[in-house]
Amino acid sequence: MAYDADLAERVRELLGPKFDERRMFGGLAFLIGGHMAVAVSGQGGLLVRVRKEDTEKFLGRAHVSPMIMAGREIRGWLRVAPDGVKTKRQLQNWVERGVDYAGSLPPK
Repeated sequence: MAYDADLAERVRELLGPKFDERRMFGGLAFLIGGHMAVAVSGQGGLLVRVRKEDTEKFLGRAHVSPMIMAGREIRGWLRVAPDGVKTKRQLQNWVERGVDYAGSLPPK
């Protein structure tokens, strides 16, 4: 499944030109300082980077599940289903979380 081009455009509108884009894992990742902040998933919805310690806190929210890769849960990453990013406000909240965390990391 290809990533959702409309969702990618909505993310671009929120982020502006200072972010790098890179096709990864069947989706489109948005990077700051060489670190992935969010990605439009090829499986649908949005992948969001958060502090590992915050993973459990966010998993209790509607439309949020762990990111699973090669059969393993990747702590520090969340999968937000399409229903969880339908509105601009929903999307902006998740994008800001990913950007805040990735932006706190030292540049690569």
